[in-house]
Amino acid sequence: MREGSSAGVALRETIQLAQATEAMGYERYWVAEHHNLPNFAGTAPEVLVGQIAANTRRIRVGSGGVMLSHYSSLKVAETFRMLDAFYPGRIDLGIGRAPGSDQITAAALAYPSTPKDIRHFPQQVRDVVNYLNDSQPDDHPFNAVAASPDEPDTAPQVWLLGSRYESAFMAAKMGLPFAYAHFSNFEASEHLEQPLVNVGVQVLCADTEEEARRIGSSRNLGRLRSVTGQAKGIPSPELAASYKYLANEWQFIQQYLRNCVDGDPEEVKAGLERVSEQYQTADLSVVTICYHYADRVRSYELVAQACGLEPPDLG
Repeated sequence: MREGSSAGVALRETIQLAQATEAMGYERYWVAEHHNLPNFAGTAPEVLVGQIAANTRRIRVGSGGVMLSHYSSLKVAETFRMLDAFYPGRIDLGIGRAPGSDQITAAALAYPSTPKDIRHFPQQVRDVVNYLNDSQPDDHPFNAVAASPDEPDTAPQVWLLGSRYESAFMAAKMGLPFAYAHFSNFEASEHLEQPLVNVGVQVLCADTEEEARRIGSSRNLGRLRSVTGQAKGIPSPELAASYKYLANEWQFIQQYLRNCVDGDPEEVKAGLERVSEQYQTADLSVVTICYHYADRVRSYELVAQACGLEPPDLG
């Protein structure tokens, strides 16, 4: 969300951006789950996934991701089975182990129970996968429970999301899509025969390097505010330009920019190719954060053109 705007505007622009990126040739569009964070409007990815899928035609739509620790595995499986029944072959279920919130908010989400022990997460993931594929083992206490609606010829594709080795190793052992340690530990399963890797990258592309730096200044200051507990929406480039960084703050920004791919189309293409080579995958998720919606759309458009994406026939 940009400073001075509203969650409603951000959500509507999210749908508009999905339509725009579909027309540009992007293959997937994922939305996140965050709670009690002023910078973010997306608290219910399952609702937003349905809205986006209803307003697009072919692009895969998914959660990036559902924070499974807050929910019942059966409920998550049934929610995404319902979405897949409406939009077969287009739904991704990304699952994360992080709470997507602070501890007090996680407690509020679990109330009147208590937040789930993170040690239950691997079993929760197995349960979701088994519910989606009608493969709950005979000795499971809920073996008699089937996830509805029953659509035998289709199921959402499950992805494990995260940045910790434990999650990556678990994804590899379960034969589910992930990243990082995936290659060396992957075991084929009925869900995936070969390792499938997706790497998320912060990208800001503009017609010139100078313009990319100017637009990106909003994101940089917004990130600093977020980690220092001062989040109140993405600031404008004008406000960001006038901000006087302390030495330690500027050092933080320089460190943060190492994980970003910013610049003109040629620079961004080269940066994405380096990431692709580093992780040995051509499957990248591009995340662009900036103040003006038009700049965001333009960034995705320039990336699509630089990377040779072909616009689909949506007629």
